[in-house]
Amino acid sequence: MPIILKMKISDLKDKTAVDEIELKITDVKEPTETRVGTVQQATVEDDTGSATLTLWNEQAGAYDVGDVVKITKGWCKEYQGQLQVSTGKFGAIEKLE
Repeated sequence: MPIILKMKISDLKDKTAVDEIELKITDVKEPTETRVGTVQQATVEDDTGSATLTLWNEQAGAYDVGDVVKITKGWCKEYQGQLQVSTGKFGAIEKLE
């Protein structure tokens, strides 16, 4: 069984995989339609900092301020000086209780 490293925002780096991270949603923008689908940005934080969570298609509109989410096998990139986390092509997101 592979070892999964639970990460924090302070561990995130541009163009790197995110094994597992738990984040609290502190702000949610309205979803927008793009040529590749629906996209929504949310601000997320943990005890080490904040980042942007990018939600695509069926993920958009599924999460609210105050929700805690876990992303596994996700992806991180930097866009306009801000770290952005997403599930990427192969990752998953789930709402924690």
